[in-house]
Amino acid sequence: MKKQTTQVNVGNVLIGGNNPIVIQSMTNTDTADVIATVKQCAELSRAGSELVRITVNTEEAAQAVPKIRTQLEKMNCNIPLVGDFHFNGHKLLSKYPDCAQALEKYRINPGNIGRGHSRDDKFSQLIDIAVQNNKAVRIGVNWGSLDQELMARMMDKNNQLTDPREPVDVMHDALITSALDSARSAEQQGLAHNKIILSCKMSGVQDLIKVYKELSKRCDYALHLGLTEAGMGSKGIVASTSALAILLQYGIGDTIRISLTPEPGESRTKEVQVAQEILQSLNLRAFTPTVIACPGCGRTSSDTFQHLAKDIQHYLKESMPAWRIQYAGVENLNVAIMGCVVNGPGESKHANIGISLPGNGEKPVAPVYEDGIKTVTLKGKNIAQEFQLIINNYIKSHYS
Repeated sequence: MKKQTTQVNVGNVLIGGNNPIVIQSMTNTDTADVIATVKQCAELSRAGSELVRITVNTEEAAQAVPKIRTQLEKMNCNIPLVGDFHFNGHKLLSKYPDCAQALEKYRINPGNIGRGHSRDDKFSQLIDIAVQNNKAVRIGVNWGSLDQELMARMMDKNNQLTDPREPVDVMHDALITSALDSARSAEQQGLAHNKIILSCKMSGVQDLIKVYKELSKRCDYALHLGLTEAGMGSKGIVASTSALAILLQYGIGDTIRISLTPEPGESRTKEVQVAQEILQSLNLRAFTPTVIACPGCGRTSSDTFQHLAKDIQHYLKESMPAWRIQYAGVENLNVAIMGCVVNGPGESKHANIGISLPGNGEKPVAPVYEDGIKTVTLKGKNIAQEFQLIINNYIKSHYS
């Protein structure tokens, strides 16, 4: 059961409360390059990202933000933009009020603002601007840029104990303390409780789980989940899934981002796809029809079922933008494509639509089941096309 947290409005997106878990992504373009950034924001939005974070690190980037917002609106892309600020955010937002207004949320890192009174003054400026513009703020603590003064104080205090804790436990506590103290300070300055989102990102799976479980106990702020610097390819996907799936199963987390390192030239949308698949696998949200397919074995030396599964999965994904408008609830459809008689008929009966292709030595026919009932048996060279037509007809009759 999801933990109840405070609802935060970020533009047209609701985070926390009883709302669905929101998917975020981040561009890797030079924000000063308006055309490239607009293109990537739109691409991420089409892929299913509901918030897009952009780096605002220079005056040129700050000046570009309103232009990016305008161009996206011309494209009917109203995805909220989040400004990522480190070191100089107070200067950029003060100098460029149009930038402050065009963004729907500011992401600030307490460890990267400054030291001592200087840090307090800069943090104060950022919060004042958020209050003036009625914007949400994510206070994002990261173990790679943790406030070293706070860490030193907590380590010193720990060392004075008769039974001191392990340094890693002190560091976990410092992350949480930094986030909560910063949130408390922001509220004292006038930022509403329901304008604050917290995150404590780490790159270790067990570290992340431990920190967020404790953070969740100590506050009711909406929480942003993400394994920072998750890595590339299957490593990044598996690590992110391992951490986030456990936390989400505990009911912890209101918005997520998968911080994958893309392959050279790879689309940034991969992180959105992985986030969707995590949420759909946990039955927390549905985005596209699910295709169940067997892995294959010695009974299935033919690769026909593999090609069919791949083609149908691609067809369903490509059709979803139009189907989502025409057929409410179609994303909950389950399709089974099985390769032999062992589990084929059973899995097919459990799905909304299922097909059991013949394995080695089996009769060259493929029974099709709709909601547990066998409706037709396909055979010949056009099984793929005929099965696709059956899916289309099912969708039209069940989701109109």
